[in-house]
Amino acid sequence: MVYLKSEAETFHLSVGDLEVDVVRKAIRNVHLAVLPPDGRVRVSMPPHIADEQVRRLIISRLGWIRLQQAKFAQQPRQTSRQYVSGETHFYQGRRYRLQVREVDAPPAVRLRGGQFLDLQTRPGSTLAQRERILHAWYREQLKTQLPPLAAKWEPIIGVRAADWAVKLMKTKWGACNIEARRIWLNLELAKVAPHLLEYVVVHELTHLLERQHNARFKALLDQFLPTWRTFRAELNGGMLAAFEDYGAGE
Repeated sequence: MVYLKSEAETFHLSVGDLEVDVVRKAIRNVHLAVLPPDGRVRVSMPPHIADEQVRRLIISRLGWIRLQQAKFAQQPRQTSRQYVSGETHFYQGRRYRLQVREVDAPPAVRLRGGQFLDLQTRPGSTLAQRERILHAWYREQLKTQLPPLAAKWEPIIGVRAADWAVKLMKTKWGACNIEARRIWLNLELAKVAPHLLEYVVVHELTHLLERQHNARFKALLDQFLPTWRTFRAELNGGMLAAFEDYGAGE
């Protein structure tokens, strides 16, 4: 079979009692990931890699896979958000108790007293409407944190991003489009401690020097941010859903 550059084939592979999602697409290396929240295993691989090679890779990394799945099983999780008074929500690594106020006025969000996150909505607002209001506030807060971080780290790393953007992502804390020099950050980063956001900024900027999560990339991170491994472990082991670990198992 000839694979066009845009094609991707997705299928399932059973290795003992382990079900693996496999994506065959136009990439250069095999990538193995254990994904939250339930430890689902995913392998992305180039078209020329045979299924049996993938099976051998999974067997060789089975101990690591089980360890990651056990970590996910032990992590406390945010419950499904209902956006009602009394819920716990996070901002910059701190917990806040949500207080919903329904008033005939424009929507608004504000922090109060170091303990409360006030969400002002119009009467009869739906869960989806409240979620959009809070997400818009998170987006605004995150965007205000990015310029000083970029101003600090771009000269240190010796690169410049052409554009920074924020979007809600399911499996990554950040992404870097090398060709466009555009960096995307996960909206959920508004909820984590500032030093963890800074780590992700450094990580993505470093991709402008090295595309892959290889030895050179890790050496560069060691140079720029020697504590990056500690921050990575904290980021992927916190109260929020642990997104795909940067480079783990690849």
